[in-house]
Formats: sequence, C-alpha cells, structure tokens
Amino acid sequence: MAKKLTADEKYELITRRLQETLSGDIIKKVLEERDCKGYWGTATTGKPHIGYFVPLVKIADFLHGGVEMTILLADLHAFLDNLKAPLSLVALRVKYYRFLLESVFRATLHVPISQLKIVVGTDHQLTPAYNMDNYRLCATITEHDAKKAGAEVVKQVGNPLLSGLLYPGLQALDEQYLGVDFQFGGVDQRKIFTLAEQYLPKLGYAKRAHLMNRMVPGLAGGKMSSSDPNSKIDFLDPPNVVRKKIKLAFCEEGNIEENGLLSFVEAVLIPVGELRKEFISRGMKSQVDGSDLILPKYVGGGGVGGGGDGAVFTIERDEKYGGPVHYTSYAQLEEEFAAKKVHPGDLKKAVADAIIELLEPVQREFEANEEWKDVAAKAYPSETAKKEEGKKKKVYVPPPPGVVPKGKGAKRDESAAAAAVPAVVEGASLTPEQGTTASAPGQTPIGGLPQSTLGEEAVDAVKHDVDLEID
Repeated sequence: MAKKLTADEKYELITRRLQETLSGDIIKKVLEERDCKGYWGTATTGKPHIGYFVPLVKIADFLHGGVEMTILLADLHAFLDNLKAPLSLVALRVKYYRFLLESVFRATLHVPISQLKIVVGTDHQLTPAYNMDNYRLCATITEHDAKKAGAEVVKQVGNPLLSGLLYPGLQALDEQYLGVDFQFGGVDQRKIFTLAEQYLPKLGYAKRAHLMNRMVPGLAGGKMSSSDPNSKIDFLDPPNVVRKKIKLAFCEEGNIEENGLLSFVEAVLIPVGELRKEFISRGMKSQVDGSDLILPKYVGGGGVGGGGDGAVFTIERDEKYGGPVHYTSYAQLEEEFAAKKVHPGDLKKAVADAIIELLEPVQREFEANEEWKDVAAKAYPSETAKKEEGKKKKVYVPPPPGVVPKGKGAKRDESAAAAAVPAVVEGASLTPEQGTTASAPGQTPIGGLPQSTLGEEAVDAVKHDVDLEID
C-alpha cells in the first residue's frame, strides 16, 4: 500500500519543476485542511504537439499529489481568439483533444485519472450567471488592462477584434465557476493570472494561486507553435517525419541557448523517466493492460533493468565513438554539450528515438480507434485533404491541330495524328468533323476544334493545382 503523503510532501510535488508560483501560501493553507483543486485550460485550435507533454507531465505530478484536477477544453476561447476556427469546427476539435489527452495519460504516462475531469468551456460559459459576471467584470476591467493581459496569448493583429479583450476576463472567471484553488499554465499566461488575482476579489470572489511551467522552445528556436509546422512535432507524426524534423532542428555544437532539443530533454524526457521510476517503486501497473511498468529505453538503457546507477538519460553511440553515455542529471548533459563533448548528431538521434518511443502507444491507440480517426479527419480537413491529394493529378492536353505528338508512346505518323485528335473530356475522341459541327453553345469553331478545348482545360488545371501533361 502506498504511503500517505504529508501536506508538505504534497506541496513539494505540486510545485516541483515549475518556473514560477504566485500566491503559493493559498495552496499551503488549503493542504492543511484538504486536498487541492486545480485546473488547466487549453484552447482547442490547432493540433496538439509534443510541447503539450510539458503541462501533461506536470498534471501527472498534481494527480500524484492528490489534486482534484480539471482540464478545461476552452472551445469558446478558441472561437474568440481572432476567429481561428468556426464553432462547428471547434466542436470537432474538442472531441479530438479529449481522445488525445486521455490516450497520453493512459498509454504513455500511465497516470491513474480517477481524479481527473475533462470539461468543455461552453458547458458553463453560456449560463446566465456566468454571463452576468462577465458583464460585471467588463464594467470593472479597463481596456488597457484587458489588452495588456492578453498580449502574449491572444493573437495580435493590426486591427484587433473586441473578442481579444474578453478573453483574459473569461479565463479569470473560469477559476470561480470551476471551483478551484489554483490555475496552472505556461509562463506566457502570467499577465492573465495577475489580472485574475487583481479583479476576481473586486467581484467578491476568492483570490486563487497560480502555477506556471516554463515554455519549451520550438525546433527552430522561439516558441513551439501549432501554427508553425517547422517548429513542432505532432503526436501523430510517424517515425520518419519525427526523424526528419529533428534532423532539421537547430542544434549548434556547444550552443545551449534556445536549444529546443536540450530543453525537451529537461522538461519532458527526464521528468517522464523519473515519474515512471516513482510509479514502479510504488508497484503501479500499466493503465492499458495491467502489466508491470518498465522504464523508457532512453533511461539508462531502459527496459526492466534500465536506469542503473541513477541514470536519467542515455545517449546511445557505437563503440568506436565511445559507446553509450549515461547521464545522472540534466545539468551533467548540458555541461558536456556546452563543452562540445556531445555531438549534435548523437543528441538528435537520442532525442528522436525517445520521442518516437513516447508517441508509439498513442499512435497505436489512434490506429485502433475508428471514431478517433473519423473525428481527426473532420476536425482538421485541410490536413486530410493534403494527404489524400498525394501526387498531383496529370491532365492530358492535346497538341494543336496538325502538330505531330512527340515523346514516349506518341504516334509519329502525321496522317494518324490528323485523323483523330485526342480530347481531354472523359477520355473521348473528337474528330475534325465533330469539331466543326459540335461546338458548345456560344462558341465559334477555330481550326476545326472548339475554342475551349485547350485553353479552358489549362485554366481549370491551374485552378485545381494539377500538372498539365503536354506532349
């Protein structure tokens, strides 16, 4: 039976590896009487990427510390953020997010989620009471404060919409309507958190604590973003795509600044390995099939006997290059990379292998779930269309009358070419005789062919982004 944690031990779990904590004394006071309640919200816009591992691993800490955790799928916020998607599409993305988050907790992190609730924003944000409080808040918050609070979260444009000013206040009100003691988010949410601490008490509501994790840089440096495909890796990216993106990632030898790969090791890979070690020590089982848990391969070799000598991360190398290197802390890895003792190519391979290992259980569940696949296709139609399009279609366009076709398989007999000119419509043939008598309404035959035969087909091909096959 697992040992019952003290209030101090719970607080340590709740606040470890955070970049900043605001009003942490609120959490300490609550823990003296009961377990905490917290929430993390995410706007259901673009496809979640592996940067989501950062908050999800931290939520695993919260659950481990006895927190009653709520994940808010903020569909209304997604709609308000510069109209990134219509509500009908947002509703489908809510379903996609739910499938994905539950799969990550269950199949990759193996976190028991009995204390986890996943709720949708519009379930409470459209109620009369919430709307009345929104009006009260609008009568209290200045335009300056609302704009400042959303500066790092709401998309900034030249002629901003009023919806961007509502966004921060709604996020603050969610704390009250979800009945939590703290809100959790990235450090980019700090201005919204301080606005909540300032304005909720003015409505007569309690001040909440706010916990912030660090932001993981994208693969090319800067923020990892769903809108920039080159900066992130999606949860459903296949291994070859993961390796390709990692290969192109910025990772200058000896440079530890804005190094997305090192940051991912520190913020995700090592914490996942440590979490797995804790679960194994407590005798916890797989949340998928109830089997014994094993360490990820990147932790000291992984498997049942991996992680020896306190290793938290391993870089596999050929024996001719010195063999595997086991690191007992992130600081040790960073120090050796800065000293150019770790080659960028070796780090890239190790990180790519580790990411593929973490994503594989989620992708396996996705492939086995027809409903999830159907939702994904409908929630992100542009991506589905690109996959189905594959290679561009080729449309055959005949040569002008009297010109003998050239190229592979072409008839070189001039008399044969003059006898029948291939048409582009449904594979039919159009003879010169037909061309002089069967013109489309309103068209004048030119040179024995309808005026639209070549020109309009070419225009249509351009409009539909297809290649013209002209012999």
